[in-house]
Amino acid sequence: MQLVTSNIRHLRKHAGLTQAQLAEKLDIKRSLVGAYEEGRAEPKLSTLVNVAKLFQISLDDLVTRDIVKEGAANTVDGSGKASGGNLRVLAITVNEQEKENIELVPYKASAGYLNGYADAEFIEELPRFRLPMLGSGGTYRAFEISGDSMLPIASGTVIVGRFIEDWSQIKDGTPCIIVSQKEGVVFKRIFNKIKDASTLRLHSDNPVYSPYEVHVEDVLEIWEAKSYISSTFPIADLSLDKLSSIVLDLQKEVQKLKKAE
Repeated sequence: MQLVTSNIRHLRKHAGLTQAQLAEKLDIKRSLVGAYEEGRAEPKLSTLVNVAKLFQISLDDLVTRDIVKEGAANTVDGSGKASGGNLRVLAITVNEQEKENIELVPYKASAGYLNGYADAEFIEELPRFRLPMLGSGGTYRAFEISGDSMLPIASGTVIVGRFIEDWSQIKDGTPCIIVSQKEGVVFKRIFNKIKDASTLRLHSDNPVYSPYEVHVEDVLEIWEAKSYISSTFPIADLSLDKLSSIVLDLQKEVQKLKKAE
């Protein structure tokens, strides 16, 4: 009973839900949620089933595993899915209309995000906004990137990504924000090697940077890039032919000026 109590409380907090919000989703009274979390009442089987469905975990995990102690929300198997019934709990915030916000992770907060990404209180402290053009499907988060590895996307650009639950379905070349223990928060194109080697090969758009691989066990979150916000406009792509044409035009102008003298 104590295990179920702590698991329900843990799942609710890491999803960024109040007791009232969880009660509404489960179609029960708020007082019951409080009673469950304090161990004063035992949930019915039907309620436990609904809790498991809501947080996308198995009923067995909910009642037999210590989710808090095991850190089950963060573990993945070789298939790219979270172990323990595909469990990957995501902390979020919602506005007054119960619609999910987009939380912004500034570059200076990237290091802290590695420890606080599943902490509802940490996520609550992040700046948040909404972009109606993204629609209502999926959960989004924004990350400020640093460096020139993904030029022409400049350093300081904010990448808005949609949360990816099943990493095995990521298509080669997909631009993503990858959150991992070793690399931190990085913006790269993913080439999926999960099926063959349980790894993801990360490529930069800037050819100066060599691709490298990360093991799925080291990865915490992946967000598919869907939009970006920048105060710097991309530099035009000037090919050798275009540069030659510009030089030729300049030479012609210089010749005209000399003749006019």
